[in-house]
Amino acid sequence: MDTKELLKKVRKIEIKTRRLSDHIFGGEYHSTFKGRGMTFSEVRQYQFGDDVRNIDWNVTARTYEPHIKVFEEERELTMMLMADVSGSKLFGTKNQFKDEIVTEIAATLAFSATQNNDKIGLILFTDEIELFIPPKKGRSHVLRIIRELLEFKPKSKKTDISQALKFLSNVMKKKAIVFMLSDFVADDYKQTLKITARKHDITGIRIYDKHEEVIPNLGMVPMQDEETGELILVNTASKKVRENYSKFHQGKVDYFKDAFAKSGAGTIDCRVDESYVRKLLGYFKRR
Repeated sequence: MDTKELLKKVRKIEIKTRRLSDHIFGGEYHSTFKGRGMTFSEVRQYQFGDDVRNIDWNVTARTYEPHIKVFEEERELTMMLMADVSGSKLFGTKNQFKDEIVTEIAATLAFSATQNNDKIGLILFTDEIELFIPPKKGRSHVLRIIRELLEFKPKSKKTDISQALKFLSNVMKKKAIVFMLSDFVADDYKQTLKITARKHDITGIRIYDKHEEVIPNLGMVPMQDEETGELILVNTASKKVRENYSKFHQGKVDYFKDAFAKSGAGTIDCRVDESYVRKLLGYFKRR
């Protein structure tokens, strides 16, 4: 992708996702993800109905009149976007590839966070950490994140979700709002997720194509594993082959749901041919 084409694509995504975040997600995001706590704002005279627990006894003693401490919500948060850029993300059969949906969802979330003056960071991962952009504020920073999501070329094609979560814990010392975007065709991340979710507010967004769930009967078909590069002939006419494939896929989905539920983290399932807008809004409203 040349620079001109890339900038055009970035601008197109910005226009679409910024409109969504301005009109739909800004308020929902704010009400869903509260600030870290309450920060002291000022002291004023006590009024009937005020919480007596907030009385400032020092000022009250000095002025001989009851005064209370006023607190405000500490709004500023940090959002971390974690995107799986392994080989399997290239799959897609219904108008859009998974990586395109990942970019649009990430951009929508990032602009929603920007509206609330929050910082946004990015981790691109495979079975290693491919790229880390530390959290910062502002439109130009979000545009850089979109550019990386569009044109980054990973070194590996494999996936290790546990490794990505460990990295997150190491670089983010304070609590963050974390959105992990992947197809979650992976194993052995349950324990790491449980530990990481104690510190961070994590949501797993599973992006998938309906043809990954069930293989149609197409006879002998050459298939390549995007993560290993291995090319094999698969007899899709065999009912047993189709059943085994569906069982394998369902096993990964069940593991994903169980791992996130047991760690107290949130989940969103988003098929590439479905509206991610409806999915995100529904999730924000449920929380």
